[in-house]
Amino acid sequence: MPKYLAIFTCAENSANHLAWKKMSPAEQSERMKSGYLALDQWLEKYGDQIEFDGGSLGDRTKIVDPNGIHEVPSQKGRFLIITAESHEQAAQIFSNHPHFVFFPGDAVEILECQN
Repeated sequence: MPKYLAIFTCAENSANHLAWKKMSPAEQSERMKSGYLALDQWLEKYGDQIEFDGGSLGDRTKIVDPNGIHEVPSQKGRFLIITAESHEQAAQIFSNHPHFVFFPGDAVEILECQN
C-alpha cells in the first residue's frame, strides 16, 4: 500500500495561532480537552494506518542555502507516515483533524513517498 508523509503545520503568526492567543486560559483549556477527545476518536478510526509517528518537531529550524546557514522559526509541528490507497484518500484522513479544528494548528500537508 502506498505511503504518505503527513506534516502538521503551525506557524506562530498564523490566523489560527493568533486567535488561540486571544482566548482566555479557560477557553484554551476547554478547547484542549475537547481536542484530545476528538484526537482519541481520530486515532481509533485511523490509527491502524499510521506506519510511523515521527512525533513533535522543534520550534526552530536551520535553513541551508547558497548564503550560508540560517536559523528561523519552524512552521512544521509534527509528522506521521501513513498508508492509504491513494493520495486523495490520504488527504481525506485529515479532513477536519483536531490539529486545526480544536488546536491552533494551520493545516496538514500530505506528500506521497515515492520509494
